[in-house]
Formats: sequence, structure tokens, C-alpha cells
Amino acid sequence: MAFKAFRIKQVDGDIQSGFEQLEINDLSAGEVVVRVQYSGINYKDALAATGKGRITRVPAVNGGIDLVGVVDSSTDERFHDGDAVLVCGAGLSETLDGGYSEFARVRGDAVVPLPLGLTAWEAGALGTAGFTAALAMMRMEDNHQDPALGPIVVTGATGGVGSFAIDMLAAKGFEVLAFTGKSEQHDYLRNLGASDFIDRHVIEMGTRPLERAEYGGAVDNVGGDTLGWLTRVIRPMGNIASIGLVGGVKLESTVLPFILRGVSLLGINSVEMPLSMRDRAWNRLATDLKPRHITSIASRTIAFDHLPSAFEDFIKGNVTGRVVVEISSS
Repeated sequence: MAFKAFRIKQVDGDIQSGFEQLEINDLSAGEVVVRVQYSGINYKDALAATGKGRITRVPAVNGGIDLVGVVDSSTDERFHDGDAVLVCGAGLSETLDGGYSEFARVRGDAVVPLPLGLTAWEAGALGTAGFTAALAMMRMEDNHQDPALGPIVVTGATGGVGSFAIDMLAAKGFEVLAFTGKSEQHDYLRNLGASDFIDRHVIEMGTRPLERAEYGGAVDNVGGDTLGWLTRVIRPMGNIASIGLVGGVKLESTVLPFILRGVSLLGINSVEMPLSMRDRAWNRLATDLKPRHITSIASRTIAFDHLPSAFEDFIKGNVTGRVVVEISSS
């Protein structure tokens, strides 16, 4: 049985991508075959599909680091035909075929049962962005982040991870400061729970090893100079969850924030994650961390056929929140 997939190929050093017809046996090896209903578009997906970032590490792979759907067949006894499931990260669209396909074949250890409290569309809306924001919340909670420490700065605030992080933090009683250069999105961010804003275009980051400690912690989606600045301005015992690198991979800092203020830099990796941690995060996304404004954050759902035309806006930074891709309505 042939089905449609959005495939990314390396050809003579260049990236080419587009729709192809595949068979199940064309897919990466795995114990569980899923009929895909929803995926989403992450910045990483846009980099992979356009070749603007070297994400894929095999000659050809289906794009999409997220998928939500129902089990079509399984040789893993944990899953049965018709089970509602999801997969995010876990090597999809890097070394393994991902969710931009009407069918996917995945390893059983990467599959998470769709938890009660989430619909398939909601899980697609959350995707890696929501999962990553939940991991950041959990890591910060485990390291004793408390609203009493002071406001939390969220950089890349209008993106998927940033939007979900603002929603989750505000719901847990934290004061949230949105770090953004998009003043036209202040109403959107305020609706999610941001109490104030830091304009990334005018902020004076300073150059001293330690600047005035103003903030209780941060969720950073940018990296580079922004992350370096955050290490210098977080209050004693505060946490920084480091997630993104759109601002660069180089970190300029010193040991002083860590040994004099006890600041913790928490790395968040949504790809290499034990199944127990995946289950825990998704169960919390279905309960106490479920975003209150999920339909505002994921306000756009596109058809699978329209996927190729959507990537460029992500590369240009013109997207607010999340875009859901409806792979199949069945």
C-alpha cells in the first residue's frame, strides 16, 4: 500500500525535499506502525526541510520530529491496533523517519500512550514545543525554583516553547517577564500570562562577570549572548533552563554566577530522554501543566499538502506560537 510522505534528501551536498509515495518497508525499522493524524512545525523542522541547518544525518528521511496517531500494527506487546499514541524527538527526522508521513514506523521505546486529558489535536499542538517547556518546568521544580525567588525571564517568548512556558509558569504562580522584540505581540503574551516585557532590541546586557541580580530564573530559547547575560543577572539559587540556540552556540560567561550565587544552568534535551521521563512529562501536560491557552498558542492548523509553503516563515522568525499539521483526518 502506497502512502504520501514529505521526504528530505541529501543530494550532492545540497538538501532537497518534497512529497513522495512510499511503502511501509521503505520506512526506518521499528516495532510499531502508526497511522499519523497530526504533526507540527518546529524551528528544527524548518531548518531540516530547507537545508538552512544540518539536522538530518542520513541520506534520506521523512521530516517531522513529532507525530500523533493510532497504532496500525505492532510487534511490541505494549501496543495494540487502534491505540492512540504519540512520539516526539527520539531521533525522528534526524536519523529516523518522522511524522510528515501518512504512516510512520517507530521503536516501541519511543512511543508514549496518548494520556487521558489530551485529544489527538491537543497532543499535536503541544508536540516537542510543549514537551520541552514541560521538561524545563520539571527540571526547575526539581531544583527548587520557587515564585518567591523572583520573576522568570522567558526568551524567544513568541515561539512555541516560549509561549507554552509563559502559560505554564503563570499558572503555577510565577511572575513572568517576556523577552521579545515583537512589541506588536504584547497583547498575545499578556493573555498567556506575561506580566511585563523586556525589549531585546534595547536591553543593556553589560560586560561584567556579575551584573545586578534582578531575576529569579529563566527559560532561554535563544542561547549565545542572551544566555551569557542571563547567567550574570539571575538571583542566588535561581535556575536557567537552556533550550535553544537561535542566537548562537557560543556561551560567554565565568564561573562566578555559579560559585558565588549558586545559579544552576539546566540543559534541556527533548531527544535523548528515557521513556519514564517522557511518560511523566506527558502525563503532566495532560493534567496540571496543560496549557490554559492552547488554542490561542496553536491558532493555525494546516493541511498536509500545504506543509512545504509554511517553512520559510519559521526561518524568518515570522511565526507566533504553534502551527499544527493535519496529516490525516481519519
